[in-house]
Amino acid sequence: MMSDIFVAIYVVAYREILRFIRERSRLISSFAMPLLFLVIFGAGFTRTIGVIVPGVDFVQFIYPGIIAMTVLMNSVMSGLSVVWDREFGFLKEILVAPLARSGIVLGKATGAAIVAVMQGTLMLVLAPIVGVTVSPLLVLQLIPVLIIISLSVSALGLLIASRMRSQQGFQLVIQLVVFPLIFLSGIFFPVNNVPGWLEIASKLNPLTYGVDAVRQLFLAGDQVALEAIGVTVFGHTMTVLQDMVVVAGFGLVLLLLATWSFGKQE
Repeated sequence: MMSDIFVAIYVVAYREILRFIRERSRLISSFAMPLLFLVIFGAGFTRTIGVIVPGVDFVQFIYPGIIAMTVLMNSVMSGLSVVWDREFGFLKEILVAPLARSGIVLGKATGAAIVAVMQGTLMLVLAPIVGVTVSPLLVLQLIPVLIIISLSVSALGLLIASRMRSQQGFQLVIQLVVFPLIFLSGIFFPVNNVPGWLEIASKLNPLTYGVDAVRQLFLAGDQVALEAIGVTVFGHTMTVLQDMVVVAGFGLVLLLLATWSFGKQE
């Protein structure tokens, strides 16, 4: 049984990665919105907002969040391949194959996670431009964090896709879901320095903790900045490990729901 699941994960994940490699336009377009946010928000608000905390200006503040957003957007779109496969009949071929249903869902999520992490790490080439120092140790610490974020968010995309029958419907629902998650995740503002209702909404958003974990890795040497802009829960400043526990718990629930919904719908 376990061998069937692992075979399904490998086959489906390999297909997702192969599809991504062959679609060069997808690689280019996936950077469009994160770069747009970085350039426009960075250029538009840096002079107005200036320094968030001593030693950290607005661009340096949002840059880790933009990396997390790149992973988020590419992960949640993993569900689009499910809808595409359903429309063109390929999904039926997968389902009649001797592959475990749970392995198919995990394979989709794994393939999406690998692709999203590749895209997120490629965003690191912009670090010198925005005045952020990137070390090999930072990259090694960043990759597992991005993997956890990506697996969790891709499960959200798969859960939504399990209920969709058209690509247009899926994209519309995803936009309605993703943009609130993005703007409430603390990418563009410290969640501890906003009106009370907005702070509560942001801290109920699991992606807030993913963004916070990525930002903590980039600001690891600046304890003053971390205390000022880190996410606090009941007066406690979250650590990277605690952030990842929250994100992983969120992802596990969504993966279980996606697996259940996938089986029910098909």
